[in-house]
Amino acid sequence: MSIKKFEPLKFIERSPDEMTVLSRSFYDDMKRRRSVREFSDRSIPDEVIKNAVLAAGTAPSGANMQPWHFCVITNPETKRKIRMAAEKEEKAFYQDLAPDKWLEALRPFDTDENKYFLETAPCLIAVFLKRFTVDQNGIAQKNYYPAESVGIATGILLTALHISGLVTLTHTPNPMKFLNDILGRPDNERPFLIVVTGYPDKNAKVPKLNKYVLDHIATFD
Repeated sequence: MSIKKFEPLKFIERSPDEMTVLSRSFYDDMKRRRSVREFSDRSIPDEVIKNAVLAAGTAPSGANMQPWHFCVITNPETKRKIRMAAEKEEKAFYQDLAPDKWLEALRPFDTDENKYFLETAPCLIAVFLKRFTVDQNGIAQKNYYPAESVGIATGILLTALHISGLVTLTHTPNPMKFLNDILGRPDNERPFLIVVTGYPDKNAKVPKLNKYVLDHIATFD
C-alpha cells in the first residue's frame, strides 16, 4: 500500500510521572497474561474480536505492505476440521518426529497430541503470512520483512485480546498447510500460527512459571 501524502502526527505527550504510572500499570497487567489450554465454550462478543484484529492491523510492516491475513473461525464444523488435521500432525510429532530433548522440555507442561481446546474455545484466529501480495490486476508484489511484521502484529493481537478480558493460546502444529485447504487461503499465504481465544474454564489451571528478571533480558549502556 503506497503512501500518497503525509499528515501531522497525532502524538499525546505525557508527563514523566504519567509515563511511569502507565508503563508500570501495563506491565502489571501483562504479567497476568498466561497461555491457557482449558477454555469455556461461552460465546464472546464479535466486536471484541474485530477490534483486536483491527489493533493487530496497526502493526508496523516493511514498506507498509501489511503482509498478514487473519481468519476468524467460530463455526463448530470448521473448528472440528482444524482440530482433526492438527491432531494428525501433532501425533506424528509426539510419536515420531520430536527429539527427546524437546519432549523432555515439554513434559512439565503436560501436553500431548490431544488438542481439544481447538473445539472447546469459541474462537480461533488463524494468522497467515503473505510472502507476496497479488493486486486486483493479478500482479505480484514482494512483501518486505514479512516474518518480522507478522510477528509484531500477532503480539499486538495477543495483547489486545488480553486487555479486553480474554485468555489466549498460541498453537503451532507443524506443518500447517492444512489451514490453507480448510480455510480456502491462496498459495501466497503461509500459515503463521493459530491464536485460540475465549474465556477460561472455571477450573482452569496454568503452570507456575518464573520469568527472567530485567538484568537477565536487557542491558543498558
